[in-house]
Amino acid sequence: MQTNEILEEISKLPISKRLYIVEKAMSSIRLENERIDMESASELLLSEYEENKELTIFTKLDLEEFYEAG
Repeated sequence: MQTNEILEEISKLPISKRLYIVEKAMSSIRLENERIDMESASELLLSEYEENKELTIFTKLDLEEFYEAG
C-alpha cells in the first residue's frame, strides 16, 4: 500500500481513531529516535572507555570476592 493510499484510508476513519493512529505513530517515532540517540552516544563513548583507563580502573575488582560488612 502506498503512502497516499494509507492517508486516504485514514481520512475515512472517525476522528478518535485518526488521533489514535497519530498518537501511536508519534510514540513509535520517539522510541526509534531515542534508540538511535542512545546508539550514537554509546558509539561516541566507546573509544573513550577503551582508551581512558581511569574510567575502567574499578573493573579490576569485578572478580574479587565481595563480603558484606555488618
